[in-house]
Amino acid sequence: MTEGYCVKCKSKREMSEAKEVTMKGKGGTERRAMKGKCPMCSTTMFRIMGAKK
Repeated sequence: MTEGYCVKCKSKREMSEAKEVTMKGKGGTERRAMKGKCPMCSTTMFRIMGAKK
């Protein structure tokens, strides 16, 4: 599982239903991110990740 920050709860939590997505970045590049839900309040959570190596 991946840890992310929940804005609604104002704390770090383990994401449930986490999956990797791509987001638009500057200069037409793509950025990797994890998207999931907060297990306490069901708010959508994001965690931006580094480039693949």
